Amino acid sequence: MSETESLVEALIEPMDTQLEDPSMTLLSDRREILPETRQSQTHKFCIAGHEGYLTIGLFQDGRPGEIFIKMSKEGSTLSGLIQGFCRAFSLALQHGLTTHDAADRFRGMRFEPMGITSNPEIPEASSILDYVARYLQIHFVERR
Repeated sequence: MSETESLVEALIEPMDTQLEDPSMTLLSDRREILPETRQSQTHKFCIAGHEGYLTIGLFQDGRPGEIFIKMSKEGSTLSGLIQGFCRAFSLALQHGLTTHDAADRFRGMRFEPMGITSNPEIPEASSILDYVARYLQIHFVERR
């Protein structure tokens, strides 16, 4: 067996279902699909001069089920990485990750752009992901 085949087998082996943190949500192998027509919330933000729009698609019960982030500098590496994050984050929500757990995981991540924001509820953010996590916590966890 080649080294590549060994790596592939290791990646596709069933994952251990033990949680590293017992307080975290165990994801389901079933995906909850959002309705074809759904409510959403779009929020304009600015972090250290970098403008963006956060759109949160909602399940019928008001829970976030998907997120999209559109950065003003389209085509940038940052924009591409953020799009990948949004896809993975959305799939995690659809497979059962709670908004509370998601906010806990991404709050405090630190990378550029960071700094002062346009939102008085979140005056400073250590990254776009930190901002999104804190926004979700304020608007979808604490208010429930």
